[in-house]
Amino acid sequence: MARLKFGAFLAPHHPIGEHPMLQFRRDLDLVEQLDALGYDEFWCGEHHSSGWEMIASPEMFLAAAGERTKRIKLGTGVVSLPYHHPFNVAQRMVQLDHMTGGRAIFGSGPGALASDAHTLGIDPMLQRDRQDEAIALIRRLFRGERVTAKSDWFTMNDAALQILPLQEEMPFVVASQISPSGMTLAGKYGIGIISLGSMSTQGLMALPTQWGFAEDAAKKYGTTVSRSDWRVLLSWHIAESREQARAEAGSGLMQWHNEYNVKTLQRPGLERFKSIDDALEKTAGGVGISASTIGTPDDLVSAIRKLMEVSGGVGHIIGFVHDWANPESTRRSWDMVARYVIPEINGYVAKLRESQKFLIENRAVFDRAGQAVMAKIMENHKAAAALPLTGPGRVAIPPVDAPDLQKEAAKQHKA
Repeated sequence: MARLKFGAFLAPHHPIGEHPMLQFRRDLDLVEQLDALGYDEFWCGEHHSSGWEMIASPEMFLAAAGERTKRIKLGTGVVSLPYHHPFNVAQRMVQLDHMTGGRAIFGSGPGALASDAHTLGIDPMLQRDRQDEAIALIRRLFRGERVTAKSDWFTMNDAALQILPLQEEMPFVVASQISPSGMTLAGKYGIGIISLGSMSTQGLMALPTQWGFAEDAAKKYGTTVSRSDWRVLLSWHIAESREQARAEAGSGLMQWHNEYNVKTLQRPGLERFKSIDDALEKTAGGVGISASTIGTPDDLVSAIRKLMEVSGGVGHIIGFVHDWANPESTRRSWDMVARYVIPEINGYVAKLRESQKFLIENRAVFDRAGQAVMAKIMENHKAAAALPLTGPGRVAIPPVDAPDLQKEAAKQHKA
């Protein structure tokens, strides 16, 4: 099986109250940490209202992140295309690609917050069609074409980019939530997908149906879609024990749900959690598949394997960045995922375990090496005389092939 890639998605969802400047800096610190830990991708979004989601320009944030990182891919998650002239979006993404050394991923969406569309005077009924229209033109611009186009929301006259992306093919990714529009766009253009609706258990169970929308559209438009370009969002907080993880994340989880999802966004069908235990049980409880894991590395490994089984296979697991726990515990959670979860999922430690097991089960094969050591000791009368003084704990780093020196000393004493 192909190895999974791992990343992080920062909407962001930060509780109101902290100095925004310090929050931006801490978010950049997180990207730097993820890069050092070997994560493959980092995503951040575009929002203009709600108080909790305060990155207005993902391109600006990612340009700063690019200066503090070396290898991690940097994705706009997402640029809300109906909010911008498509030519300006294309130019900003090309500049970002060059400024980050060819690490940009162009993620787009129609716009997630109704309040943002209202602020800009955009009819929500038009947003998805406008995203489709913009993607088609931006792809042409990236290919170096000169474009003339007139729409009810923009005009291009002989428009051409002065520089093309540094990457030969900058990855295009569309966001998918509840409606089939995101998956349909991915199939239409043969591009990648990031499934954000998977943050609920119902969203996870709907993944096979959602993938079907992409395949149907690809067949209709004569393109292809690949599961290796499919990203699925999960939430987690990981600690050394389930009890510790629950203690660290419970209060913040309850605040995030009650204050943001229920009170601020007023999402239909959601009710306030009555207690921390209620929040933990409904978010990450039960024995079935869950979109959130609050527990140990083994718990997250199990959750990812269940996701792969339910979905039929994806190419990327993207963790949702949140403030359920304090900054120190949050950073440790991401560190533990990199140290224990990713290598377990991708088989990086399998051969180490195999090597250890082989040595344990075939110890007798290596006894001759110990006999060789003993033979050399007995050839030297001073070494043989010192044998009774040698025993366990007296050799700082005993070699694997060392004989049982105490046992051999006892033999010599009897002799």
